[in-house]
Amino acid sequence: MFNLNEGLIYYLDGKFTEPWQLTATFIAFVVITMVASYLLGSINSAIVISKLIYRDDVRKHGSGNAGMTNMLRTYGGKAALLTLFGDMLKTAIAVFIAGALLGFRYSYGVSYNDGYCYMAGLFAVLGHIFPIYYGFKGGKGVLVTATMGLIVSPIPFLIVLTIFVIVVAVSKYVSLGSVIGAILYPIILNGYCQVFFGATPGIMMLCVILLAIIIVFCHRANLERISNRTENKLSFKKKAAPASEEPEASIEGEDE
Repeated sequence: MFNLNEGLIYYLDGKFTEPWQLTATFIAFVVITMVASYLLGSINSAIVISKLIYRDDVRKHGSGNAGMTNMLRTYGGKAALLTLFGDMLKTAIAVFIAGALLGFRYSYGVSYNDGYCYMAGLFAVLGHIFPIYYGFKGGKGVLVTATMGLIVSPIPFLIVLTIFVIVVAVSKYVSLGSVIGAILYPIILNGYCQVFFGATPGIMMLCVILLAIIIVFCHRANLERISNRTENKLSFKKKAAPASEEPEASIEGEDE
């Protein structure tokens, strides 16, 4: 009987007459996971929402970035929330495909399926940063990585999230919190797996380490601006507006 936690590959195990058939199916499932995750990650929610709802292109406004922060500045809170939901949804679907095919195998609050759900998150992030639909120019992948972490390792993720909030609250730099969180995630996840399982699957560690490297690399300009004290800080101050308009609250941070 098919068990979602074990995945379709487990259900098919023993049903083939030749060993190569299961191997070929497993390889096909891994390839499907990578390709589907990348294509899903390439969908930019900000661009889709700005065009469908506002008949506009968010990249023509503000920072020119197709991210949640620029959506907030340009169209308001509703647009930003829709962008948030869209980016989280595409990541969740990518991880679900990996889990359905290769198994989630949740135990002690962590998906422990040798790392294939983490692989889905990695390729979704690559799609988000280098989207095939938009000339390979996308966001920085923090929200997609965070969504993956929330799904596949909620307890380690909440630890990282707590650290992220503390760093941002103290420094007012969202980018700094993102970088520190990305660096600490592999360390905390590995420690968690060592405590509860005695080992951390190689694919899992490879994926989260690559994610950390990618996010740090994408934030290299932010880190340079922090060093030069020119990086925008998180702010909820009211922006000055013309007399005919109501002032709007804004968040100055990074676009994801």
